[in-house]
Amino acid sequence: MITHPVTESPRSSAARREKAPLSHVLHLEITDEDIGVITFDRPGTAVNIFDEAALDELNLALDAVRSLKPRALIFTSAKPTIFIAGADLDSLANSTDERLEHLIRKGQEVFQRIAALPLPTLAAIHGACLGGGLELALACDQRIVSDSHSTRLGLPETLLGIIPAWGGSTRLPRLIGLPAALKMILSGKLLTAKRARRAGMVDAVVPKERLMEAAEKMVFEPPTRKGHFVTNNPFSRRVIGRLAKRRLLKKTRGNYPALKAAVDVVSRGASGDLVKSFGREERAVLALARGPEAANLMRLFRLQEQAKKFRYDTSLDTKSLSVIEQTAVVGSGVMGSGIAQWFSAKGLPVILRDLDRERVAVGMESIRKLYQGAVRKGILTEHEAMRAMDLVAPSAEAVSLERCDLVVEAAVEDLEIKKKIFADLCGRTRPDTILATNTSALPIGELCEAEGITHPERIIGLHFFNPVSRMKLVEVVVTDHTSPEVVERTLAFVRKIGKLPVVVKDSPGFLVNRILMPYLIEAGQLVDRGYSPKLIDEAMLDFGMPMGPLRLLDEVGLDVAAHVAVTMREAFGDRFELPRVLNRLVKAEHFGRKSGEGFYVYEKGRATKPTVSTDSETEMDRAEIADHLAGLMAKEAMLCLEEGVGRDADDIDFAMVMGTGFAPFRGGPITWDRVRN
Repeated sequence: MITHPVTESPRSSAARREKAPLSHVLHLEITDEDIGVITFDRPGTAVNIFDEAALDELNLALDAVRSLKPRALIFTSAKPTIFIAGADLDSLANSTDERLEHLIRKGQEVFQRIAALPLPTLAAIHGACLGGGLELALACDQRIVSDSHSTRLGLPETLLGIIPAWGGSTRLPRLIGLPAALKMILSGKLLTAKRARRAGMVDAVVPKERLMEAAEKMVFEPPTRKGHFVTNNPFSRRVIGRLAKRRLLKKTRGNYPALKAAVDVVSRGASGDLVKSFGREERAVLALARGPEAANLMRLFRLQEQAKKFRYDTSLDTKSLSVIEQTAVVGSGVMGSGIAQWFSAKGLPVILRDLDRERVAVGMESIRKLYQGAVRKGILTEHEAMRAMDLVAPSAEAVSLERCDLVVEAAVEDLEIKKKIFADLCGRTRPDTILATNTSALPIGELCEAEGITHPERIIGLHFFNPVSRMKLVEVVVTDHTSPEVVERTLAFVRKIGKLPVVVKDSPGFLVNRILMPYLIEAGQLVDRGYSPKLIDEAMLDFGMPMGPLRLLDEVGLDVAAHVAVTMREAFGDRFELPRVLNRLVKAEHFGRKSGEGFYVYEKGRATKPTVSTDSETEMDRAEIADHLAGLMAKEAMLCLEEGVGRDADDIDFAMVMGTGFAPFRGGPITWDRVRN
């Protein structure tokens, strides 16, 4: 909204507070202190995004600002947890080359208008400030942010296969220095308010309640800027760029073209002519946006957004379903303690139950270390970590669980033991308490039919991945007995704790482990045939996997992997036959990293040399090995699709990328297989 028509005298304060329509995405008003405030508030949605219409409206607002001539201009948002979330992804993904070029230039031109305004400008940021939202803020003279947990700042475009192109690749290195800008843009990571302040990206951090008050004072203060001549001069730019490319090639093996383009554009844009740098941004995005990598990464982003909204049964009124607030975890091992820590970190009271005090104490120590790590990384303050730790109630006794809305069993992978645990839980919980198992492969339907089980409709699988604090995916495993109400309540809970759910059918190994296991088994069988562990792992790193299959087996634990494989073989036959080398290592109690030796020797937790001697003569080179092993995942994924284990190809691809790190730029096993065939 605008405070008065642009033809009216700019000095009439009373008239300037009278509002008239300007747009449906933002409004402009002039305060009594003669400060212009542009507030973004896209209707009908919880987020603000930039599409072409929003850029046009911002342009119109800037016209009004030039006419009204306020003393200063502040940008802010009316959304509770979002400043601006960036550009409309559909506009980028579905535009023709001509339209995309037009959109990039329009964004650059509008933000350059902000930078060129003959008055102080400031972005008052509360909530997520991402991509184009941060590029707008970078075009302002200053930035002030709230200290809220919801406030995060970043340029995640490289995670989508493109680079910041509305001035972000140019302005960020000039603001915080080339090395820091490259680190932020290449990683796509989001910074908390305090970290952004330390990086020099924002000028002040204040409580949310004081944000606008502080902004109105700060906007008239001259910004203090640190010079970056040492890192941003032409000689340093070339050196830093070369070193960054070298490190990047070692890490990504050339698989992500957006990262290489980002190094080039950001390094060259750290100083020099703005217009030329904007041109490099534009040309890079036009080249990248039509590549398969960007298409796959943008698709995966959309699938993540869909997972946050997926409904299992749309006929149910979700508002009528009870919310999960009180929780318990049975089993205080690696997974149990990790789940309990995550629940408490999200503000949920959780009982951590195990058979004796010693086991519970070990679990509590694991939780304490996880919180120490979060404090060390700046994710939580010491006070926040202590408060969250206080939400965990350790118990070595069979306490009442009547108040619990959800109990997660994370005990040993033994079906008979789990049956006894669930029968016991049925007698100590309410009939509507959801009973979930974190098993990675065992048939959950058999738990529902075990002796002593009451209300089997409330039993469900809730399969977290290790480490819980880092892995976003959770498989929600639905049995023939599970009620739709329980599924919907579980989905809501998974989203509430910041995880991404994928609904799968109860079947041995469920979805992710079933698709992954033939790949891991065949890697072991290649070792049996004389291929070296290092060659196999290097082949899959070249393919784009975050870790080779044999290193992954060592990380999981060879004993654990063997147990899962036995379960799978009983269900599916010989294609899950254990490799001889795996049997041999397990019998020798070489379980991988946790025992100090598996396929590799581990010193201080790091893999050194392979332990398995192999023949030097092999039939396949790296590319052929990768194609062969990835092809097994694709084949099993298609079987899961045919059997209805996953809902559709999108869910299966999404689960494999999020649950195993299947090369994201390849789109998932089914998408990759369709392209190669």
